[in-house]
Amino acid sequence: MILSLDLSSRLRLFGRMGWGDLGVFGHPSKETPRLDQMASEGMLFPDFYTANPLCSPSRAALLTGRLPLRNGFYTTNAHARNGYTPQEIVGGISDRELLLSELLALAGYRNKIVGKWHLGHQAQYLPLKHGFHEWFGSSNCHFGPYNDKSTPNIPVFRNDEMIGRYYEDFQINRTTGESNLTILFTEEATSFIKKQAQAQQPFFLYWAPDATHAPVYASRSFLDKSERGLYGDAVRELDFSVGIILDTLWTTGVANNTLVFFTSDNGAALVSKIMGGSNGPFLCGKETTFEGGMREPAIAWWPGTIKPGQVSHQLGTVMDLFSTALDLAGVEPPSDRVIDGISLKSTFIDGKMTDRPVFYYRGNELMAVRLGFYKAHFWCWSNSWEELKQGIDFCPGEKVEGITSHQQMNYTTQPKIFHLGRDPGEKYTLNPKSKEYQKAKSAILEIVKEHKNNLTPGKPQLNWCDKAVMHWSPPGCKKLKRCLTPPSPKPYLCSWPH
Repeated sequence: MILSLDLSSRLRLFGRMGWGDLGVFGHPSKETPRLDQMASEGMLFPDFYTANPLCSPSRAALLTGRLPLRNGFYTTNAHARNGYTPQEIVGGISDRELLLSELLALAGYRNKIVGKWHLGHQAQYLPLKHGFHEWFGSSNCHFGPYNDKSTPNIPVFRNDEMIGRYYEDFQINRTTGESNLTILFTEEATSFIKKQAQAQQPFFLYWAPDATHAPVYASRSFLDKSERGLYGDAVRELDFSVGIILDTLWTTGVANNTLVFFTSDNGAALVSKIMGGSNGPFLCGKETTFEGGMREPAIAWWPGTIKPGQVSHQLGTVMDLFSTALDLAGVEPPSDRVIDGISLKSTFIDGKMTDRPVFYYRGNELMAVRLGFYKAHFWCWSNSWEELKQGIDFCPGEKVEGITSHQQMNYTTQPKIFHLGRDPGEKYTLNPKSKEYQKAKSAILEIVKEHKNNLTPGKPQLNWCDKAVMHWSPPGCKKLKRCLTPPSPKPYLCSWPH
């Protein structure tokens, strides 16, 4: 994701990659020259986290500044399950939530999202109902192709109306992996920047391409170029596109007024094997609350304000982008709710560090907490034995006894604690009898107590599904004469196996 905020006003955000996919984070292929350059010209954050190990809850957290358990992007259908927004989902982002886009719009910003929304696809949940003025992309992942009978293909939107569907009007070749979608997403971003720069209009651009999400794709000129295969082709093209966007900021004369932030919404999906990316030295991947599932690549770039070549070990989260953007834009955050993000303004400008915890949630359960270098696991599991027998493995080739378990392990009375400085791969727990363990446990339990005392869960949005709400008749389908007939409503509790 890329988040870009014009600070006369700008902010942007990119995704989706693993921590170890970038050359600057050590990937041996060194195939991300523009992102590596962006890091050398800005500030690198090796200790930056998403708010959930899955896409939809992370994006809801980014735009609300609040944990998914507060903003409703979780499920209570089963314990500690990851939910998201497939096209069967009934729920979406609640009107009770105030999104970054809404608050910036009130302050005079022009806002655009390019790419995947993923916060609900019924009309009331779409971006233009929540503070965005423009949108090009889709409300869901580019899964498919479907037959438009039992399952409709996913629509692509221009603003608040469908303009076509994936695999029908916007092609993704499932055999070769060829698609020009990243080209289209990049053109949308640069066109928007040029228009706002010419009008001297402050803007917020949320750039969220999804080429590295299965099924992975890249345009023809990037196919078969990476030593990493198709996934590497997609990474190379996204890196190239980042460069085009940064170059556009320079050529339009707004680079020095623009904060650009690059990060991802979850760790690399190791379940996809060679198509899943790299999480570097960290344990497991997407869907888990181990480091590989939630620690993300992160780069802040702001020429003339952020000094080049810096590395900050500030613990950060995607929710901080909400608070930081409001701080930089001079907008007061909502005072009637808990905001989990902190402003990173002083970190960007002066390199200051703020002590704060990081909470690792999986669905409705607090799985772990990080404080300083110490991370305490209260619950551990990767996924079920049943899924493992089907070949679904979120920790392929990795086994830490009692940690990467295929049944839920309850350690709430005596958490498993790791020192992430000495042991970033979470392989060696501290001795519970040691003074170091006791001191870390005491400090973290105090944080947890305070956190839970101030926690009011939002209404869960990811409990109910219904095939009748799928993309049969999206807004705009009548104009195209492309509406499909939905089945009769038959709501059911969504099944979230992991």
